[in-house]
Amino acid sequence: MITVSDMAAVKLREILDEEGQPEGALRVIVVPQGGGAQYMLALEEGLAEDDLILHDVGVRVIADVDSAPLLDGAEIDYTESLMRSGFVITNPNIATSAGGGCACGGNCGCG
Repeated sequence: MITVSDMAAVKLREILDEEGQPEGALRVIVVPQGGGAQYMLALEEGLAEDDLILHDVGVRVIADVDSAPLLDGAEIDYTESLMRSGFVITNPNIATSAGGGCACGGNCGCG
């Protein structure tokens, strides 16, 4: 349902280990806004009753039942550069001025 790049998986694994949550997951919440969306990311230790597991190879990515359909076919990557570093979500379901991408820490509301 969602793709996680090797770089994003490695970085997420590092963050989960640093936070003492080796069995944790990355929660992705999508909040539609106008023609785009705001993405919020959080670490979770467990699953809520209505959570769906979107990715479970090496690291888990979860979403609630409202966000999951909006993430179908999306990709999570991690980028590091001089200007910024963070998780980047490319989502074919939501048009943005950046071609469907969103860099966390950027101006699109990724948390």
